[in-house]
Amino acid sequence: MKKISIITMLAISVVAGSCRKDSSFLDVPPKQVLPTDLAFSDPALVLSILGDLYDRQRDFSSLDGYPSREYPQPPNGDREPGWRTFADFSEAFPSENGSSFLVQRTGWGYGEWAIWDYGYIRDLNLFIQRATAATKLTEGDKARFIAEARFLRANYYFEMVKRMGGVPLITDPLAYDYSGNVTPLQRPRAKESEVYDFIISEAEAIKSILPADVNQKSRATKAAALAMESRAALYAGSIAKYGATTPQVSLPGNEVGIPSTQANAYYTKALSASQEIINGSAGSYQLYKVLPDLSDNFAAIFLDKSSVNQEAIFVEDFKANGGKVHGFTTNDQPFSISDEGLDAGRLNPSLNLVEAFEKLDNTYAPIATKDGAGNPIYYANQLDAFAGRDARLAGTVLLPNGLFKGKRTEVYAGYQLGDGTVISSGDATITQDIPGLGKTQVVGKDGPVNGLEFRTQTGFYVRKYLDPTVGSGRRGRGSDVNFIRYRYAEVLLNAAEAAFELGQTGTALGYINQVRSRAGLTTPLALLTFDRIVHERRVELAFEGHTLYDMKRWRLATKVWDGNQMSVADLVSNIGSATKHNTQPFGLWPYKYYNPGNANNGKWIFKEVKPSAVTGANKFQAGNYYSQIGDDILSANPKIVKQPNQ
Repeated sequence: MKKISIITMLAISVVAGSCRKDSSFLDVPPKQVLPTDLAFSDPALVLSILGDLYDRQRDFSSLDGYPSREYPQPPNGDREPGWRTFADFSEAFPSENGSSFLVQRTGWGYGEWAIWDYGYIRDLNLFIQRATAATKLTEGDKARFIAEARFLRANYYFEMVKRMGGVPLITDPLAYDYSGNVTPLQRPRAKESEVYDFIISEAEAIKSILPADVNQKSRATKAAALAMESRAALYAGSIAKYGATTPQVSLPGNEVGIPSTQANAYYTKALSASQEIINGSAGSYQLYKVLPDLSDNFAAIFLDKSSVNQEAIFVEDFKANGGKVHGFTTNDQPFSISDEGLDAGRLNPSLNLVEAFEKLDNTYAPIATKDGAGNPIYYANQLDAFAGRDARLAGTVLLPNGLFKGKRTEVYAGYQLGDGTVISSGDATITQDIPGLGKTQVVGKDGPVNGLEFRTQTGFYVRKYLDPTVGSGRRGRGSDVNFIRYRYAEVLLNAAEAAFELGQTGTALGYINQVRSRAGLTTPLALLTFDRIVHERRVELAFEGHTLYDMKRWRLATKVWDGNQMSVADLVSNIGSATKHNTQPFGLWPYKYYNPGNANNGKWIFKEVKPSAVTGANKFQAGNYYSQIGDDILSANPKIVKQPNQ
């Protein structure tokens, strides 16, 4: 969508016609230019301005491409693709040579993940001011428009506070009087708790003004406001409780850090907001349970844009042939099944993540590659190695021999002969001599081959968000799969965590077991621990933008990403532990066993592999808990205090 500046509001782009349904209102083509007073006299025109404000709000882990904010530009300076926001933290490997820096560096810069867009805040404040002053809108239209803008403003403050800590809390459009004195425009940072309090209070103030409509997804609703409150209050409670373990990550004025005495009050608010959604006061939301295959069902949550999907609460909507699509499928589809045979395979989930999905008996175990005597385990089908696990695994990750668009992926790293010799090559088109077989293709079309970009380097492709629609992987078309910012399963997990922290274990178990049951884990947990809370969010919410911020709020980031190199023994041990270090992404490479006359001839063996490009190890420093405030901001406003440990 064409960006519309409303900082001066001298003129705006508007459309002829009436209000559109929420699925299309973000894509409004400009037809003519009108002055501000006329624009705020017609709800259709106001909606066009509001649509731009929605469009400018990114959840900064998104499927869409955008100029780099969370990560430094790759060496070639290309526009940042959305997939790269997930190819970090050892949850995945980036199979693109220009992105290999992600697994070669030894940590993150202090400025990463920072955002500080007060131009956007000013535009929201101006919109609220002018909509409030409008005299020709109905009271109902005016109230809803203002509530939506307040939602966007609160949600953006949430995006800032979870990265920056306390920020200047500005709710009026600041105007410069050209006197040469900018002091009145310089605002200090609010306390971190004050920003969270603002978000929570705004959600409470607007929730009953917004519609309680489960079929509205891309505009703010009562449930969206409550879901924002649920997550924000949970974050604040965690920072208050677990921030006590890192007293060095604080500032004397509490611009960073929340007193531990406030933890329970925030957890109580998180639970209350979650329960309003759960109890149906915001609409009849529920877990998506449509398809009989539980893995297919989980994958379909992110594909189904129909009214059947009552799990999605608030989404970033995309529309094919409507001017708003993204390249997630183009970038990440399996190479051999790609629509154009050009772009593919960039986001490869790691074995680290795959092994986090537990077995159906509620126990943790690595993927079995050897028996007790150290001999290889032979599998008749590659998928057999992953049988009997949490259905979310195959719904999140495209496993070797997995099905996409009616075709099977072709993933194997070579042939292993009976004497232990491995025969491989640099590409599926390069054949090798195998005794008794002659010239033979010895690696899969989809990899893995060390260093061969656009093919999997871990043995896995991503499935979550991958669009099976014909043409969705073409550069010229793109995909219109939504990016879900808030969904009902997360609300249940928020409620479970808040109840757990408040000592309401029975209530917490009830919520978390609902989510687990949907994934095929039909034996309810009888005991709930903090490790279980951490684990459940990791596997349910993988590649949805939660990993970094969960690790930060629990103050686990410095423990999990401790900078130490990993061995296979490290990889397969302590699965399910909240503090298990996870600094390098591993892969699981299949090999075809060739030994004519042997009972295992033609079967598959697997080997744990660290891709050769993985030379760095993630190290999260105390100074990374809050992103750096730029020197330009500090020099322009002496009231802004610096972050700790930087």
